Amino acid sequence: MSDNPWTDRIVGERMTVDQEFSTQIEASQFSNQQWSLIMTATEFEIEHPDDPERARIVANTDKLDGVIPELDNVQAGMGAMAGGGADRGSSSSSGGVFDSIMGALGVGGSSGPSEDEQRKAAERLTQQYAEELQSHLESKGKWEMIRRQADDQ
Repeated sequence: MSDNPWTDRIVGERMTVDQEFSTQIEASQFSNQQWSLIMTATEFEIEHPDDPERARIVANTDKLDGVIPELDNVQAGMGAMAGGGADRGSSSSSGGVFDSIMGALGVGGSSGPSEDEQRKAAERLTQQYAEELQSHLESKGKWEMIRRQADDQ
C-alpha cells in the first residue's frame, strides 16, 4: 500500500494507462526497463485537490536523481544481453560485443545523453503519463471521486 490511498484505488486504471502509454515509451529515448526504473522513482500527487477547476495529477520526480545514474547501467545490461542491439538513444548503429565492451570502458563512441538530459526527458514523459492518467480517469467518470479522496487526506 502507498502513502496515498487514492493511488491504491486506481491500480487497475494505471494498468490500462500503462498499456496505452507504451507507444510513447517506444518513441522515447528510454527502454521499457529504463521506464520501469523511472516509474519506481516517481510519485503521483494531486495538486489543488480542493479546487475542482484547478485540480490535476502531477508527477513528483524529486527521487529521480537516485535512479538517473542507473539508467545507463540498465541499458548496458540489456545491450549486452541482446548483443548490443538494444542501444536506444545512441547514434551508433553498428552495435555488437566489441562496441559494448568499448562503451563499458568509456572508450570511443558517444556516451549518450547526459544525466541532465535524461532527467529532463524523464520529467517530461512522467508528466505526460500523469496527464494521460487524469484524462483516463475523467473519461471513466472516476476523477471526481479520486480528487475528493485526495482532498480528504
